[in-house]
Amino acid sequence: MDHGDYTRRRVADRRPAGVRPLSDRGSDNNSKIRNNKRIQKKSEIVSNKNQIRSTERMLRKELPSEVRETLAKKLKVLNKHQEIQSHLAIERENFLINQSVNFFEKIRLMGWSWMTAIALMTLFLSCNFKGALADGVTPEEARELRDEVRGMFYHAFDGYMHHAFPFDELRPMSCTGEDSLGGYALTLIDSLDTLVLLGDHKQFSKSVEWIGKNLHFDINKTVSIFETTIRILGGLLSAHLLASDNATGMKIQSYDNQLLHLSEDLAQRLLPAFNTPTGIPFGSVNLMRGVDDNESKITSTAGGGTLTLEFGVLSRLTNNPIYEQVTKNAVHGIWARRSKLNLVGAHINVFTGEWTQMDAGIGTSIDSFYEYLLKAYLLFGDDEYLFMFREAYKAAMHYLYHDPWYVEVNMNSGATVWPLFNSLQAFWPGLQVLAGDIDPAIQTHAAFFSVWKKYGFTPEGYNLASHNVQQGQKSYPLRPELIESTYWLYKATRDPRYLDVGRDIVASLQYGARCPCGYCHIQDVETHKKEDHMESFFLAETVKYLWLLFDLAAGPSNIIENGPYRYVFSTEGHFLPATPEISLAGEYCSYYGAFCKYDGGNASRYEDLNPKAYPSHHRVEKFTSKSAFIKGQCSGLSHGQKFGISYIPLSEPSLETEVNEEKVDDVSPRSPVLLVENSTSEYLPYRD
Repeated sequence: MDHGDYTRRRVADRRPAGVRPLSDRGSDNNSKIRNNKRIQKKSEIVSNKNQIRSTERMLRKELPSEVRETLAKKLKVLNKHQEIQSHLAIERENFLINQSVNFFEKIRLMGWSWMTAIALMTLFLSCNFKGALADGVTPEEARELRDEVRGMFYHAFDGYMHHAFPFDELRPMSCTGEDSLGGYALTLIDSLDTLVLLGDHKQFSKSVEWIGKNLHFDINKTVSIFETTIRILGGLLSAHLLASDNATGMKIQSYDNQLLHLSEDLAQRLLPAFNTPTGIPFGSVNLMRGVDDNESKITSTAGGGTLTLEFGVLSRLTNNPIYEQVTKNAVHGIWARRSKLNLVGAHINVFTGEWTQMDAGIGTSIDSFYEYLLKAYLLFGDDEYLFMFREAYKAAMHYLYHDPWYVEVNMNSGATVWPLFNSLQAFWPGLQVLAGDIDPAIQTHAAFFSVWKKYGFTPEGYNLASHNVQQGQKSYPLRPELIESTYWLYKATRDPRYLDVGRDIVASLQYGARCPCGYCHIQDVETHKKEDHMESFFLAETVKYLWLLFDLAAGPSNIIENGPYRYVFSTEGHFLPATPEISLAGEYCSYYGAFCKYDGGNASRYEDLNPKAYPSHHRVEKFTSKSAFIKGQCSGLSHGQKFGISYIPLSEPSLETEVNEEKVDDVSPRSPVLLVENSTSEYLPYRD
């Protein structure tokens, strides 16, 4: 699909090629006069709206009381005028609707065919509705909004650096800091590639230099495997790839792979968590002592299955396949235990492989498992991930999708157990865009945004049966998922409605969440009561996707759209490049002059996985970390049997058991355009 210019015309302004507008036909002066009046009226409406927005922006600034009073009076007059114009527009629309009804009644009485009637009605509407439609975001306003979002980023980032650094996160109301993850400047690391996106080379270089000199992970703290991987490891790797490559325009001349060394050190400290019978990692690990004896054996599906991008990139940058293999093992362990319906539950025991929560959905505790199946294929080209995604997606659309909403069902029976929209589901339309299934994405996004419009924010839970906020889930912690999907849908369709969505979201954040030193959590979306906390992902994702949305509309000038590579966004919004070294590892190592530590980049040469290589206090003497590996191959097996069905536990597990390292043939056909089979979408997936 050729998306054309972002300033594509409104529906009412389109006409068949070669057909001139009515005002250009003949020398009908009356027609020209009417057309000129219509254009003048539309210009007045647009001008009035722009004046309102400009005045509102001025009132947000610190101004003398006299100036503020004058602007307030002006805004009151402008709003009154706008109210009158809106009322007239509604009256005009109602009149035209009545006219259209009378029109069709006349057509029926005259005995004309319906095809003729529809053709004439189309012409009638194109003449009368011109100028009556709501005006969207203009290119000029898109640039203003992009700059406003940039200001939002620096308001929060500067607040963190001045009042909270080097603590993990900012308390934006009290202007203090707190350690929420590991005590290693989390917000700074999470913000590195956003600084690059905004072109702030000076602050990016300064931040990388500080991290390289001061950050270390030899600390006695127990951290989340999931959060540490997506925020810290992903942030370090993305920044390393930007700082070390001349092609990005952000290369730091004094940089000597410090962030890569930190990434490898951190990943080594996370590896003990993968030493389980199923290959699915524990939820937490101590960075000094490994897995504690009392560590819970229950983890979430997302927690165990959302590690492949970061660990896979690290393997390809360090030529050490252990990181990629253990995370792929974890995915195998989860996928092999799916139900007969191809659904997965929310929580699983990493030792027994039993599901402890069998509610299947696309939201909390499962969401990014689906996301990384597709994105691992997009980044690494591994068809096994594509096969698993297709099967999982097909099941989700069959059992979870109740147009346009998604519910939670029992993974074994498919019976609905929870008619709830939770805010983490809002990533799904964006994922559907990447998969090429855009029509349901449009419908679902519209439903999700209707919740935002109702409250000004999306609550953590919205009950689809009562159409009210779910008790105990009234907060909005500045989540980015709805904004992320808005960006992807605009990129795929260039529909201006998504710019209107972005503008509404910016207004909500500015009026409802802005605090003295940053942006606050909304504790209750019904009262808009604020909470003194700002997650690092606000700078890593929320602001990033808003900025990308408006920059794309204004004429993109960023590394994602105009850079040297195609990028895949991690679930934390860190962009990872599809360079030959990462996406074509085997082929890259075979090129003349390529430097690889092992022959030909053969990823089947995995290092010893004996837990003695990384200390852990958890007693697992009777188990091996590789018992969940898919064993062997057979030419008579189907693709599904090779990839995920033939899970075979070892009969006599022990720590000394050798891992079967036979390589499974790549037998799945590539699907470079549509990744979802039998899609009925009229759109093709957007390709950079």
